[in-house]
Amino acid sequence: MKSEKEKMLAGELYDALDPQLSEERVKTRLLIKELNEGREDEPEERARILKELIPHAGAGLWLQPPFYCDYGTNMYLGERVFFNFNCVVLDVMKVTIGSRTLFGPNVQIYTATHPLNHVERASGLEYAKPISIGEDVWVGGSVVICPGVSIGDRAVIGAGSVVTRDIPADVFAAGNPCRVIRSLGGEIAESL
Repeated sequence: MKSEKEKMLAGELYDALDPQLSEERVKTRLLIKELNEGREDEPEERARILKELIPHAGAGLWLQPPFYCDYGTNMYLGERVFFNFNCVVLDVMKVTIGSRTLFGPNVQIYTATHPLNHVERASGLEYAKPISIGEDVWVGGSVVICPGVSIGDRAVIGAGSVVTRDIPADVFAAGNPCRVIRSLGGEIAESL
């Protein structure tokens, strides 16, 4: 029989109040508190906290506190990823972010979701879908990235957008819902 964590990571309905998952989130919250209350002039301490909070991060991770996430351990970051102030990553499932990707302030990345059926939702069970963001992507301030979305390499997402479906590489996309506005010089998939 699968544990609730195994169900969560497989994208199946799971109980978020499971004791193991609750304990892991408490550990994460304590690390986030240390990070967010830490001093800018103590880079070694900040590096220690980030290594424990997000163990799958490439070199040069730069976070401007405050920053929030559910687990941290489900985030896989390339090199020199930047999060501006007040970003939130609900990493219930895997979040993959390529190297040199930049996030403006207040960006929200949500893998977590809930059943549409009210009876299932009332049971308290939830599930998640992975998110993948390519290399050299720029995500403007206050963007919301919804569960299951992929954003291609070198894409630019305009401020305030709500990304509800995949965005290809080499495009500028914006709006609610977010849609491709124009090419940035690369080839756009013919399906657009």
